[in-house]
Amino acid sequence: MVLKRDGQDQAKTFTRRALLVGGGQAVLMTALGARMYYLQVIEADRYATLAEDNRINLRLIPPPRGRIVDRFGTPMAVNQQNYRVVMVREQARDVTRTLDHLAQIITLSERDYQRILREMRRKRAFVPVTVRDFLDWEQVSRIEVNAPDLPGVSIEVGQTRQYPFGETMTHILGYVSVVSEKDLTGDPLLELPGFRIGKQGIEKQYDGELRGKAGTSHLEVNALGRVIRELSREEGVPGRDLVLTVDVGLQKFVHRRLKLERSASAVVMDVTNGDILALASSPAFDPNIFNVGMSSQIWHDLINDPLSPLTNKALSGHYAPGSTFKMMVALAALEAGIGPDHRVFCPGYMELGNTRFHCWKKYGHGWVDMYDGIKQSCDVFFYDISRRVGIDRIAAMARRFGLGAPTGIDLPGERPGVIPDREWKLANIGEPWQLGETLVSAIGQGFVLTTPIQLAVMTARIANRGRLVRPRLTRLREELAAAAPPGGAGSGTAGSGVPASADAPDASAGSAPITTLDIPDSHFDVIHTAMDLVTNDRRGTAYRARIAAEGREMAGKTGTSQVRRITMAERAAGVFKNEDLPWRRRDHALFVAFAPVHAPRYCCAVVVEHGGGGSKVAAPIARDVLMETQERDPAATPPVRLVAGQLLRKA
Repeated sequence: MVLKRDGQDQAKTFTRRALLVGGGQAVLMTALGARMYYLQVIEADRYATLAEDNRINLRLIPPPRGRIVDRFGTPMAVNQQNYRVVMVREQARDVTRTLDHLAQIITLSERDYQRILREMRRKRAFVPVTVRDFLDWEQVSRIEVNAPDLPGVSIEVGQTRQYPFGETMTHILGYVSVVSEKDLTGDPLLELPGFRIGKQGIEKQYDGELRGKAGTSHLEVNALGRVIRELSREEGVPGRDLVLTVDVGLQKFVHRRLKLERSASAVVMDVTNGDILALASSPAFDPNIFNVGMSSQIWHDLINDPLSPLTNKALSGHYAPGSTFKMMVALAALEAGIGPDHRVFCPGYMELGNTRFHCWKKYGHGWVDMYDGIKQSCDVFFYDISRRVGIDRIAAMARRFGLGAPTGIDLPGERPGVIPDREWKLANIGEPWQLGETLVSAIGQGFVLTTPIQLAVMTARIANRGRLVRPRLTRLREELAAAAPPGGAGSGTAGSGVPASADAPDASAGSAPITTLDIPDSHFDVIHTAMDLVTNDRRGTAYRARIAAEGREMAGKTGTSQVRRITMAERAAGVFKNEDLPWRRRDHALFVAFAPVHAPRYCCAVVVEHGGGGSKVAAPIARDVLMETQERDPAATPPVRLVAGQLLRKA
């Protein structure tokens, strides 16, 4: 009985186990079937898309960069074809081995190796990396023949930036160069091989407008990543073409004229609307070397050159303005009630306490009034009226004419300069202002610092009798402002990269924009007459540099800015002439002018570093430049405008 019962129990256990196994298999089959149904039916579209993505690659097509032309349509920055070899890391498999093979076909330096491997690590595996740029047809052919042995390597046709006028336009246009790590913003366009962005000048200022928008290409690839065919293509939006206010012919003339000096800068401006007709800084450099690549030696020479060719001195050169500042002191005196007939006796110096402040003319000018003070640049006259007016009024007047703050020109890198007053010295030096510092400031020395572009703006506002013109190189700033909604992003600098002027008029709600300075015409009459005497009266400091052509005469003001302190011992022994000193110890030479005298249209500011006297060195440059400007007369031929890529004359 026991054996029978045990057998029955074993049979029941086996049956239960059999049922459990069979049920589990059924459940498992049901689950697998449900999962297959979910994947093949419900998720069919999703996985079909993923499979398609594995078969199709989406690539960005860099857009053509916008051209830059001068006011008459002459191309100054254009695009040319560039053949380059690129490599995709995920397709190359063994990058080092592929590079070694490629180095047997084209030359690759150790520096190239390091750069390529660095970019490979920095970029995503599927992003192409440029191996070599600017290949010729023979190099392209050799690479194509060896293509089966170069996995991940291909030839691309891109564009490179060319500057036909080389160093002549460098400090206006700037240049483009490859994207660095600090330039990456997440925009995939910036990760494309060989893509270049603006690094200086107009190229940098309007990079967003010049860059355009990328196109797309859908490519069918095989399992190895090789391109089989292009399925579709959507072209990008080309960058915007820019028309500058510059006259490239005048720019070439100014550049050649400045090259006769070791280091100099000049600005030519239309006093009626602020158009910059020429802006040059010498020495300069050829911007094309940044496109084709340069050796480490060339770069070392550029950054260590004591004459700073990479620096745009017209915008960022800080100089004491010397006697060109005296018009600001004269206008402050006129506003304070000191008339132009106010007379001062100049014996060659003025004493203040136990300190003697010298005039540039050792034995003095005798009795002088305001006209004579400007015409002969008498320091003692300006010592006297500055004591009466005070530094705060002088500083306020100078700032109204654009000194001591960025002008707002649409170029990067502008420096502000310094126009000191009591508050400035206390805040920056922590000491109270001294009366002797007022006298020194009155002749454009001491703490006073300006830039050539600021001196040009000052001269323009004098010439046009107080109209608040601001310098501009394009009209895009106005176009962007006009297109933007009131108070929107376009009204500032965020969207376009266009700087607002530091002395922009008050446009707050309920107030009309300020367009002119609140200065009587009679005050400008005095300054105009005095500047006319500087160049066209025989006793004027710039008479030898006058423009003799009738109807084209210029009015101006000389300036000589000391870079060293003249000791009492040197004065007793006789002050050294500039030509007898080492170049670095010579005075800066300055000159500002406008022309024609009786109907001002153009102004010019010239600074020659360590050039000596302003009348001897800077004034002749301004004379030649203003004569050339009037002979070319950019105002007589209206500028062009660009419509759908075509140049049209602007009425």
